[in-house]
Amino acid sequence: MTVNMTKGQAISLQKSDGGTLTAVRMGLGWQAAPRRGLFGSRTREIDLDASAVLFADKQPVDVVFFRHLTSDDGSVRHTGDNLVGGAGQGGDDEAILVDLQRVPVHIDQIVFTVNSFTGQTFQEVQNAFCRIVDETNGQELARYTLDGGGQYTAQIMAKVHRAGSGWQMTALGNPANGRTFQDLMPSILPHL
Repeated sequence: MTVNMTKGQAISLQKSDGGTLTAVRMGLGWQAAPRRGLFGSRTREIDLDASAVLFADKQPVDVVFFRHLTSDDGSVRHTGDNLVGGAGQGGDDEAILVDLQRVPVHIDQIVFTVNSFTGQTFQEVQNAFCRIVDETNGQELARYTLDGGGQYTAQIMAKVHRAGSGWQMTALGNPANGRTFQDLMPSILPHL
C-alpha cells in the first residue's frame, strides 16, 4: 500500500509484516510542462538531477549524483543521468538505490535533492514526484508529489534517517535555488 505523503510527514520504513527493509529506491520522475508560444503550445526538454547527500552528525561525508554514481562505501548508487525526463506516468526518470544494511553506522541521514542543472524553474515542470520503493519486491511504499511550480530551480525532496534500530523517511518538499547539490547545502542544513 502506498502512502501519499504531505510536506513534513514522516513514515517508518518497516515492512507491513514488521520486518525491516533492506534496500530502497528513491525514484524521481517529471515531465516538461507545455508552454504557449506564438505557434501553439510546445514543450522544452528539462534536465533535472537527483542527488543523495550522506550525513554523519550533520556533516556531509559523501554524495551520490550524476558525476559520482556510487558512494565511497558502495551502499548508495545512482542509476544514471536522464537529460530530458518524461516518465511522469509513474515510472522513474532517475533513481538512487540505497542498500540500508550496508550504510555505515556513522551515516545517520541521507538527504535527497533535485535540481535543474540548466537553471530552468519548476514552472516549466509538471507531474514531478519522488517515491520510495522496496527494492526487494518493487512495492511502492511512499510517494511525494511535487506541485505548485514556482520560480525556484531546486527542491530539497526528502530524507531517510535513522530512527532507533530502523529507518524513517520524511517528505521535505522545500523549494530552493541552485544548479548543483553544492549550491543547495545552505538550504539542506536546517532540515538535519
